[in-house]
Amino acid sequence: MRVASACVAGNHDHAATGLLDDGWFNPFARVAVQWTARQLSRHHRRTINALPLITTVEDATLVHSSPVNPSEWEYLIDREDGIAAFGSFPTRLCFVGHSHLPAIWGEGPEGYDFSREVATVTLKSEHRYLINVGSVGQPRDRDPRASYAIWDTEAQTVEICRVPYDLATAQSKIRAAGLPRVLADRLSHGS
Repeated sequence: MRVASACVAGNHDHAATGLLDDGWFNPFARVAVQWTARQLSRHHRRTINALPLITTVEDATLVHSSPVNPSEWEYLIDREDGIAAFGSFPTRLCFVGHSHLPAIWGEGPEGYDFSREVATVTLKSEHRYLINVGSVGQPRDRDPRASYAIWDTEAQTVEICRVPYDLATAQSKIRAAGLPRVLADRLSHGS
């Protein structure tokens, strides 16, 4: 948070600080949320609780789940989910991540586009975009590499990047913390 120009809260953040009932989560995620809650200082709790659910940076809306009703924690998974969300953000771009599935939806004069097979998209001036950046930590698209996006405002591109990271160390730390083994094992499969 020291280097970010903007941050938004997600469902795990809200659950770890008590703003969301952890009963919303599956049993494995619930254990992780409860573990996280025990790690947070009062300062961290106040900082997380002060984060907005939705914010704007330049011509982009940032939201963890969906811009439609951010506190409902809806997943944007398929073509229709993204198309339905375009009316809920005023900016040219909207970045999300809740489903952990990288994808790009486009809205233009010719209609709508949707793709999960993305690397770099050149932003067209007459189009709007909804971009799921994926996840640095728990990818769900069967690709274990970390996923994030780079928005280049000068080149007018958004690149979905994939990079390997030290899975073995991450898995070891998850197990050492006493968290459910499935949370460590799933990292190898990106699921």
